[in-house]
Amino acid sequence: MTRRDYENDPDAPPPNSLVPAASVVVVDESGRVLLQRRVDNGMWALPGGKMELGESLAGCGVRETKEETGIDIEIVGIVGTYTDPGHVFAYDDGEVRQEFSICLLGRPVGGSIAVSDESTEVAWFAPEEIDGLPMVGNIRRRVDDWRSGAAPVVR
Repeated sequence: MTRRDYENDPDAPPPNSLVPAASVVVVDESGRVLLQRRVDNGMWALPGGKMELGESLAGCGVRETKEETGIDIEIVGIVGTYTDPGHVFAYDDGEVRQEFSICLLGRPVGGSIAVSDESTEVAWFAPEEIDGLPMVGNIRRRVDDWRSGAAPVVR
């Protein structure tokens, strides 16, 4: 399924869905960040996805990271809350989802890098390497918010 992101675009379709989700900035002992290249839009992104019934937010972040990257993590903090109604993603099945994501901070505890049906590439990047990668603006803001070292943000 393909996905198109719209950020403050007057031509964006109106949202018809709001789904709680988690994303995770996973940082290894060398300070590198784990990213995946998404199948649905070809952009580099943090691992993450929608919460399932009966699941905690932290559990969602752990599960999605493992599914999408092969890496086992533990959650050690929070980067911020991202709920911009001007950021919607349109899927080819007709769903247009308004952003609602809590970005967590994680550290690897096991596993090994593996692509999934949601990713074409998975890799560790030094923070300065991320600046040149194709990435949706709101995902880049999450990485930049983590890099700033500020208290958790609410956007």
